[in-house]
Amino acid sequence: MFFKSRKDDKPAAAAGSSPGQSASPGRAMVHMTVNGKAVSAEIDPRTLLVQFLREQLRLTGTHVGCDTSQCGACVVHVDGRAIKSCTVLAASCDGASVTTIEGLAKGGELHPMQEAFRQHHGLQCGYCTPGMIMAAIDIVNRKGSNVSEAVIREELDGNICRCTGYHNIVAAVRAGAAAMSGASRRQAAE
Repeated sequence: MFFKSRKDDKPAAAAGSSPGQSASPGRAMVHMTVNGKAVSAEIDPRTLLVQFLREQLRLTGTHVGCDTSQCGACVVHVDGRAIKSCTVLAASCDGASVTTIEGLAKGGELHPMQEAFRQHHGLQCGYCTPGMIMAAIDIVNRKGSNVSEAVIREELDGNICRCTGYHNIVAAVRAGAAAMSGASRRQAAE
């Protein structure tokens, strides 16, 4: 079941709150790093990670598409691994490092996977795109840059796109994988 946040949820603050600070009765304190920034907030313990990101941190690139963990529009990385943020309580991510689609671009330059989706037209309406990109990066991180079309299709099974036939998405993931490999080699040489 998808719970709505209470109207009295306090907005997340920069990590000025002490980690030892206790929450009000019936509430939970969470401290995590989101896109490289420390955040803390007092939340309803039933708050899903996707709600925390969207409603409290205002990081609306992470989408909710189904409320049943079927579509993958809510994929983010927690401690370097892709998860569906609609299935995880924010409180369970206390102390974790979370990366959303907003945290990928660096200095105005798109992440190689984002650029590959742009170049290969791996989106139409764009609703599924953040989750697809986050899942694709995880695939490359786990499977390597020489990932096959068959593996990409199998791995993206939990990400639904209602607009395309997946051909361009798969092409974008393959191109993004190659670009991520090239970027890694350049960074190692520096």
